[in-house]
Amino acid sequence: MIIGVDARVLARSNRTGIEEYAINLLSRLLSLGKEHRFKFFLNAFRQTPLNFDWAGWENVEIKKFRVPNRFIFDPMSRIFDVPKIDSLIGGADVFFSPHFLLAPVSKKCLKVAAFHDLSFEYFPEFFSPQKRFWHWTLNPAGTARMCDRIIAVSLSTKADLIDLYKVSEDKIEVIYSGVGEEFKKINLAERQRSVLKKRYNLPEKFILYFGTIEPRKNIAGLIKAYEVFRQKNPDADYSLVVAGSRGWLWKDILKRANLSPFREDIKFAGFVRPADKAYLYNLASLFVYPSFFEGFGFPPLEAMACGAPVICSNNSSFLETAGNAALLIDPCNPEEIAWAIQEMLGDERLKNKYIERGKENIKRFSWDKCARETLDFLTKF
Repeated sequence: MIIGVDARVLARSNRTGIEEYAINLLSRLLSLGKEHRFKFFLNAFRQTPLNFDWAGWENVEIKKFRVPNRFIFDPMSRIFDVPKIDSLIGGADVFFSPHFLLAPVSKKCLKVAAFHDLSFEYFPEFFSPQKRFWHWTLNPAGTARMCDRIIAVSLSTKADLIDLYKVSEDKIEVIYSGVGEEFKKINLAERQRSVLKKRYNLPEKFILYFGTIEPRKNIAGLIKAYEVFRQKNPDADYSLVVAGSRGWLWKDILKRANLSPFREDIKFAGFVRPADKAYLYNLASLFVYPSFFEGFGFPPLEAMACGAPVICSNNSSFLETAGNAALLIDPCNPEEIAWAIQEMLGDERLKNKYIERGKENIKRFSWDKCARETLDFLTKF
């Protein structure tokens, strides 16, 4: 079978959840499906080099183009439904997009797209005007209806597709994303600890948030919860570390932290090198992720894999991916988040219970399993 792949997300320099999904899934998909031919459509005005082993494999063909996606290619494809990508790459039996950004393909080619979340439908106020316009031009509802089959990364996302876009349940397959093997319990040498603490301005004991610095992640709510925790526990010596790339309105979040009476103990670690992510989880005393909405939510699962106790929201996909392996809280209630922090840090037995539950829970999520199920789904038509 010839499988076409929309690989445009691989040309992006940043690595958010969708990029992680594409990179991890495709590398394993190509290895498992060596009897199939894969044709990659890679289009970006500014391209990031593809430093992957599989880029030179015999069953992989990469077609590169340099047309600006956002200003030329995407509008043209949406308005005129051209060019047909399967024709540009020399034909395909099925065309797979690891994102709902599905390019036009001919009627003879089966269309499959992965949907990660519909947060922009539920919380448009958490996205910049440019992002909102971009989502509107992409017309994800139209993409969902146009697809022959859809991969949803969680039952939560599947339910949203059915409720919001009226997609037939029969054409949606739930295939969970994985968690990288690099996320595990690591015994760090003292020298490694010193290097990391210096690199990211880390205190000795800290509560960690890791993710994009943006309003949707509810970091302002976490800061408020941290203040309540410190006010109720004046002798507590835990700092709050906020790590991750800058997102929309990140300066407002920084200003909020600077207004805190505990601002000296609120640290912003900034961008974290991919190779260092697991180390930060290992160094944290507690991981807290009070996001308002996630289609899957990698960070809580990564933290569990590294042996950190986890607190996260009681909404969207967290109910199925984290479940009873995390202490679930209402993200709109800082008092409740503060209570959860106090309970987890103050009760060693409770903390260890969630650490053990996390170790068991993480066994459900592997990229090998995700790739096997995805390959089966793509090739069974």
